[in-house]
Amino acid sequence: MSTTTAGPAGPSNATGLPAAPFLGAKRRPLEAVIKALLIISAMLSIAITFGIIAALIRPVIDFFGEIPFSTFFSNDQQFGVLPLVVGTLMVTVIALVVAVPLGLGAAMYLSEYASRRARKVLKPTVELLAGVPSVVYGFFALTFVTPALLQGLLNLEIGFTNALAAGLVLGVMIIPTIASLAEDALSAVPQAMRQGSLAMGANRMQTTVRVVLPAAISGVAAAIVLGMSRAIGETMIVALAAGAQKNSSLDIFEGHQTMTGFMAQTAGGENPVGSLEYNTLFAVGMLLFLITLVLNMISISIVRRFRQAY
Repeated sequence: MSTTTAGPAGPSNATGLPAAPFLGAKRRPLEAVIKALLIISAMLSIAITFGIIAALIRPVIDFFGEIPFSTFFSNDQQFGVLPLVVGTLMVTVIALVVAVPLGLGAAMYLSEYASRRARKVLKPTVELLAGVPSVVYGFFALTFVTPALLQGLLNLEIGFTNALAAGLVLGVMIIPTIASLAEDALSAVPQAMRQGSLAMGANRMQTTVRVVLPAAISGVAAAIVLGMSRAIGETMIVALAAGAQKNSSLDIFEGHQTMTGFMAQTAGGENPVGSLEYNTLFAVGMLLFLITLVLNMISISIVRRFRQAY
C-alpha cells in the first residue's frame, strides 16, 4: 500500500514524486471573470430580444387600433399581409429546393468522402459564399439569372422580376449555412458507428445514408431550419429580384413582393413617421418576428427530441 509523506517541497507519495495538486481547492480568478462575461453575454442577448419586442409593440398597437385583424390578414392591396406571406413562402420554398440537396450533398462529401487536404480547401470555399453581400446576389439574379439563364438559355416567358430567380439565388446564398452546420453534425458521429456498419457488409454510401445521416438527424434538421430562417429574413435579394407588387397568385414566373421587401420599400419611402402606412412596417415586422420565433422553437424541439448522446 502506497503512503504519502510531507516534505519541504510539499506532499509526496511512496515513490518520492510530488503528489498532484488539488485543482479544485482554489478557483482561478480568470475563470470567475470568464464566467461573468458569459453570463453577461447571455443576458445581453435576452435583453436585446425584449428590446426589439418593446420597439415593435407601440406602433403595432396603434396600427391595429385603426386596422382590424380581418383586413390585415387579407388580400387587401394596401394593408393586407396575405400576399406578402404568399410571396415569402414561395421564394423560401424555391430556395430550400435548391439549398437542401446541394447543402446536404456538400456536407456528406466533406464529412465522409473528402480527404483531409481536400476538406481544408473545399470547406472554406463553400463558406466563402456566405461572405458575399446579399445585394451582390440580388444584382446577380437581376442582371444574369433572369435575362441570361431563364429568359435566354431556358427560353421561359418570365417577367423581369419574378419569384423563381429570387428563390434560386436565395437558395445559393443559404447553401453555406446548411452545408457547414450539417457537416459539423455528421462529423460528430462516432467513427465506431461507421466501422461497425462497414464490418456488417454495408458499402460507404449505405453507411452514410442509413447510419451516419440518421445518427446526425437532429443537427441536420437544425441546419435546415436555420437556413429556412435565414431565407425568410433575407431582404436585398427579394427586394431587387422578386418584385415590388403584392401578388397572391402561385405563379413563380410572376413578380411577388415578400415581407422583407415590403419593409424595405416602406422604410425607404416617403411615409411620415407615426402615420398609418408607416406603422404597417412594424405590424409586418412583428409577424415576421413571430414566424422566425416559431421556426426556432421547432428547431429546438427537433434537436431535443432526436438528439443522441455518444
